[in-house]
Amino acid sequence: MRDASPLAVYLNDYQQPAFVVESLELDFDLAAAATEVTTRMAVRRNPEAVEPDAPLRLYGDGVELVSFTVDGAKPAEGLLEQDAEGLLLHGLPEAARLEIVSRCHPDQNTALEGLYASSGNLCTQCEPEGFRRITFFPDRPDVLTTYRVRLEADRAQYPVLLANGNRVEAGELDGGRHYAVWEDPFLKPSYLFALVAGDLACQRDTFTTMSGREVQLELYVEAHNADRCDHALASLKRAMRFDEEAFGREYDLDVYMIVAVDDFNMGAMENKGLNLFNAKYVLASPDTATDDDFVAIESVIAHEYFHNWSGNRVTCRDWFQLSLKEGLTVFRDQEFTTDCTLFGVKRIDDVAMLRAFQFPEDAGPLAHPVRPDHYAEINNFYTLTVYEKGAELIRMLRTLIGRETFRRGLDVYFERFDGQAVTTDDFVAVMAEVSGRNLTPFKRWYTQAGTPRVTAATSFDGPGGQARITLTQETPPTPGQEHKELVVIPMRVAFLDAKGQRITAHQKGGEVQDEWVLELSEGEQTFRFEELSDSPTAISWLRGFSAPVILNANQGVDELAHLLAYDDDAFARWEAAQTLFRRAIRSRIEHDAADTALEAAIEHALAALLRDEAIEPVLLATILQLPPTRELAELFERVDPVRLRNERDDLEKRLYMPLTEAMQQIQPKLDDVDNGAFTAEAMGRRQLRNRLLALRVAARDQAAVPEALAQYQKARSQTMRMGALNAVNELDHEARQVLLADFEKRYRDDPLVLDKYFGLQAGSQVAGGFERLDALLEHPGFRWTNPNRVRAVLGPFMARNERHFHQDDGEGYRRMGGFVEKLDAMNPQTAARLAQPLTRWRKVDTARGEQMRAELERLAALEVSRDLRDVIERALAE
Repeated sequence: MRDASPLAVYLNDYQQPAFVVESLELDFDLAAAATEVTTRMAVRRNPEAVEPDAPLRLYGDGVELVSFTVDGAKPAEGLLEQDAEGLLLHGLPEAARLEIVSRCHPDQNTALEGLYASSGNLCTQCEPEGFRRITFFPDRPDVLTTYRVRLEADRAQYPVLLANGNRVEAGELDGGRHYAVWEDPFLKPSYLFALVAGDLACQRDTFTTMSGREVQLELYVEAHNADRCDHALASLKRAMRFDEEAFGREYDLDVYMIVAVDDFNMGAMENKGLNLFNAKYVLASPDTATDDDFVAIESVIAHEYFHNWSGNRVTCRDWFQLSLKEGLTVFRDQEFTTDCTLFGVKRIDDVAMLRAFQFPEDAGPLAHPVRPDHYAEINNFYTLTVYEKGAELIRMLRTLIGRETFRRGLDVYFERFDGQAVTTDDFVAVMAEVSGRNLTPFKRWYTQAGTPRVTAATSFDGPGGQARITLTQETPPTPGQEHKELVVIPMRVAFLDAKGQRITAHQKGGEVQDEWVLELSEGEQTFRFEELSDSPTAISWLRGFSAPVILNANQGVDELAHLLAYDDDAFARWEAAQTLFRRAIRSRIEHDAADTALEAAIEHALAALLRDEAIEPVLLATILQLPPTRELAELFERVDPVRLRNERDDLEKRLYMPLTEAMQQIQPKLDDVDNGAFTAEAMGRRQLRNRLLALRVAARDQAAVPEALAQYQKARSQTMRMGALNAVNELDHEARQVLLADFEKRYRDDPLVLDKYFGLQAGSQVAGGFERLDALLEHPGFRWTNPNRVRAVLGPFMARNERHFHQDDGEGYRRMGGFVEKLDAMNPQTAARLAQPLTRWRKVDTARGEQMRAELERLAALEVSRDLRDVIERALAE
């Protein structure tokens, strides 16, 4: 049914399962060509089911049925029905034992869902609906049971046999075969099932929990990668300790296992006790991974570990509640990374991602609420809205009810719903109960798509007088939601004096403070402050990015420069610079001329920053970066993306050309940064050195290119090597060719590092982009069946190479459409995600938009997967 329009599933149609599964036993006879699975389950009719005589639905997708028995006998005539979704069992008794023998074919599974082969190993990916590709089962997140799993395979080919839980038995069999039995004592849904069989090396460690239990830590990789596991293991131990100290959550099994897999659609999967990871988020050494890679590995390792409670012990009732586990867990891993590594700039990084990717998603044809009310293909709802915006909702809740109350609420939530599948309503209800607040209005954040827009106006009466802040809100229409209700927006603000110090004041009846959280819940509200200790020179708005909104505070250039120089909130300081950059770009596009006075003021403010010896290097590096083109496009209803990129780059050159000497003076202070230390200070200094080098190259500093060559040649770490490459990657210069050729030769046998080479070549706007693209697709290291390779080439080409992807004859769109078509036959999930840049056809200028739409319409006329058709139909809908 590849060309069938996917039928929508609606939240309001949810019904409890007709049967519960009291226990489950799975026996696997593992082989790549054909794996036979014997499934034994004890089922009992669910007394809470709406239809007391409803049949039992066992989902199966591409699974061969070998045999079936009910209580040891073949099913009676008319009891068993097989259809496109799997099996239906009619007339079952109140309780029954089912035994199903089925067969699947891992080596033919290029979709990488269910049981599949990767680099000679067998592994699984079951979220959201992959378990039904392994055996027939009521594959829904609200069917929880205990699992006993027996794995049998050829020992020589598959010496390692892993599954969820604790290993309770293992042994040798005749014919060179062996087996292992695993039991998971905790109730879990089928999407958390996992197995791995393969020839893998194991790196081991231990962790002692806060109650004194010793947990075995095991990290499995291919043998030649065994020396790149130390950082992942150290990150895991830090995450386990952090979860105990910050959230009171202790690990519960005897062993925690991580397996690195080459072929994986996602970043990682939190299967109970047996996490499967894309190798990209496990393997690291200073020579092969950048600081950004090290941070990403730490973050993803922590994210999947934190799921042990926020997702596994307490899971989601249905897939509409996906953010119940993902939003909460992203929030938890953000707190961890902030605490352990990035401190203040972690918040800036999170906001930058939201603005570049989630805000456009919220404003486009694929917009959907954090908790949607319907979907056609659940794979397409693993989005930044569910994950990152979902985390923002958790953070707003904490802001509204306070840190201590929020922590008590989490404790109640985990204890009350342990072993259950619940909803976002259940989560918010606990927070309301613990805090004593009515949080019903807050829940609109979960049910409405779109990014609210807040406008601020202020007035002051002078020293010792009063101040008034008036805030208004509105949320633009999104597909399927023309009318938007008001939401609760916590706006954190402070007044700054002429020296950048916070001013004290109080709201009527309140205590004297120097920072406030203003709760905007109406269309317009005015907040009054009395007895100000000084006259405000500037207002620090939305401190810490206290809500995922677009704010218009109508600040003047002098006020923004004051915030940039003095604000003690890292986000607000960065935001002042971003606002100035956006204003300059908008002026150039809308008026076809630079605002020279504005740009002079920005240059002056940047010069002052470069002289500020007190500013942290990582914050300075972050502030100096102009917004990406994708974010800037949201300033306009429609825009020529090639011109927008050119204007952005030209502004960068104009701003930093007069500052090259100032940047050169900082450079010697950063000569000792290539030391491999994984600390916030060391990483910040490396980031600043690389940022200054890139800006000097962009500003046409003649000395910068030789310095880039020297940095590459002397580099002891991948961070400094990639810093040099990134600096020259947009130059049509011999240096670029020399460095890239050396990099490819050096790392051609290392797939993860080779991805960096692919990304640099595909993302560069240097002339000849299509020829480079063809060469990359013919490279011996490229495989269409490996999602990492595909994303490494096609992702940067569409995201960063505006010159070629948006070439005015439409060649870039036609090529990408052809690639999406090719991929869809192999891996629908990857194809659907790579098609999404084409869905932004309404944001580009009319001529390009029509070409993009034509390519979508061409794809729509083909026989394509449910995943891809869902994306196309939503993109083309009026």
